[in-house]
Amino acid sequence: MIELENVSKVYNADSKNPIYALKNLNLTIHRGDYLSIVGQSGSGKTTLLSIMSGLLKPTTGNVKFKDYMLYDLRPHQLSQHRNQEVGFIFQNFFLEPKFTVFENICIPLLNNEKYSFQEIETKVHDAVNSVGLSHRINNLASDLSGGEKQRVAIARAIVGKPAVIFADEPTGNLDSVQGKEIMNILKELNDAGNTIILVTHNFENTKSCRRRIELKDGLLISDETYE
Repeated sequence: MIELENVSKVYNADSKNPIYALKNLNLTIHRGDYLSIVGQSGSGKTTLLSIMSGLLKPTTGNVKFKDYMLYDLRPHQLSQHRNQEVGFIFQNFFLEPKFTVFENICIPLLNNEKYSFQEIETKVHDAVNSVGLSHRINNLASDLSGGEKQRVAIARAIVGKPAVIFADEPTGNLDSVQGKEIMNILKELNDAGNTIILVTHNFENTKSCRRRIELKDGLLISDETYE
């Protein structure tokens, strides 16, 4: 589904001391993968996720998504790709606090003219049910606990049925109990066929993943697959 070929990301490339966030990285992500990306702070984890998802263009190398080169797309096409093909889950939730749960979840669908309001309503209810938060659908995001906010963020990420879900430290702002609940939801989504790419510093979170890669100083140093 995603193929990276000799991908590098360099900052201050024209200076005497260029900074390599990633170095000649080659990686293939298959449909249905549950991949965790681990490594110390500054190893290149978030840079890699950003490049794979269409948020950050690499300095050199190619990123192929399905059957097209991701960074050959025009700006509006790349924006459309991020809206329709990928879902994002972040550590800080990025919910609109004055919006209800329903309103937050439906945001990715609003720029897609093919959906009627009735279809949007059905999709939002399906997504919120899948994260066990239907009883809070009319509450403001500001009234939710941290774990509930992350559930809303997950529902927002999956409401458009994207090809890939990218999760960047999704349990970073949660306690251990809430964190386990979120990881259980991600596992269930993968079991249902969703492709998930997880960035985490917590090795406990990698136990449910089917595959784990490790980065160090911008280099891919291990790639392991598990039953």
